[in-house]
Amino acid sequence: MNTGIEVEYWVTDRNGELAPPGELTDGSDRTVEEFVEPLVELKTQPCESIDALRRRFLRQLDEVLSRADELDKRLVPLGTPINCDGVSRRSGERGRIQEAVVGSDFARAKYCAGTHIHVEKRNVTDQLNALIALDPALALVNSSPYVRGTPVANGARAYWYRKKAYEEFPKHGQLWAYVDTVGEWRRRLECRFEEFKAAAIEAGVDEAAVEDHFCPDDVVWTPIRLRESMPTVEWRSPDAALPSQLLRLTAEVRAVMERLHHTNVRIGDHGGREPGRVSTDGITLPDFETACDLADVAMRTGIENDRVAAYLDRMGFSVADYHPISTRIDGRQYVTRSDARDLRLEYANALEADVETLLRTVES
Repeated sequence: MNTGIEVEYWVTDRNGELAPPGELTDGSDRTVEEFVEPLVELKTQPCESIDALRRRFLRQLDEVLSRADELDKRLVPLGTPINCDGVSRRSGERGRIQEAVVGSDFARAKYCAGTHIHVEKRNVTDQLNALIALDPALALVNSSPYVRGTPVANGARAYWYRKKAYEEFPKHGQLWAYVDTVGEWRRRLECRFEEFKAAAIEAGVDEAAVEDHFCPDDVVWTPIRLRESMPTVEWRSPDAALPSQLLRLTAEVRAVMERLHHTNVRIGDHGGREPGRVSTDGITLPDFETACDLADVAMRTGIENDRVAAYLDRMGFSVADYHPISTRIDGRQYVTRSDARDLRLEYANALEADVETLLRTVES
């Protein structure tokens, strides 16, 4: 099953101050600027095996890190910048329209850096529903509890994005309910596009401009998306994190996606047991309300929560092998901008060391 990964990293200078990528993105269509200035996204094309994906991702990342070193820049694997003077959005019509529709809440998305995992489309309805049910697995790689120096949640990025940036447009930025068919999913996209267009026109945006820059496939920022261009089903919930964490998570999500094609998938049939289970008898997904509740707890308290940890264990994740950054750096009532710079540099070092260690494994 072809599987790909995209990760957004904060760019800093040698002192830990957020910085634009500059020439870091020159000459490669796999390392691109994001919609805010101090972010870059590393895109790894889907690969047939996890081993191939691991090699490709690490070699691409190693090349970017080498180029960053030449430019006196660092890459930081954190879900938010923790605290900073401010984050500037790049100019562009698409961003201008989003801001007109969403309002001031849209600015909150500027503090979010995440990971997108792509899996090849096969049994798409089952894949969509399973990824919805697996959304609490975001807790395995939560990497920042802080926004603007203040503790927000164990997974501050996911919480800030869903609960704040799209608070007034929940159908455009939060989990969707399970579906019975792919056609049902597509009808939802059409509805969200019409809703967005109507809101944009009401905000004074020309209808033609909306249609030039948006379509049903890209008008939502939900945790699960269908991507026609790859073509894949995309899970967008995890934070940016260390490569070792993200590659483990990708492999375990992929394993569940592979199993979908060889077993029965049921929803809500727990047989009196705790909700959700991947077993030799099949895959049982919790009812949607339970999945949402677990995802909410995963954002707020992470795998420190026994209920979340037990659920993820039942769904096939090796929970004990994960050591989320959020848990390591949590506990402060406030993080100053100076301390945030130090934390960014600490995890820039950790990223480089992680890549070096993983490359030795790949090349041995």
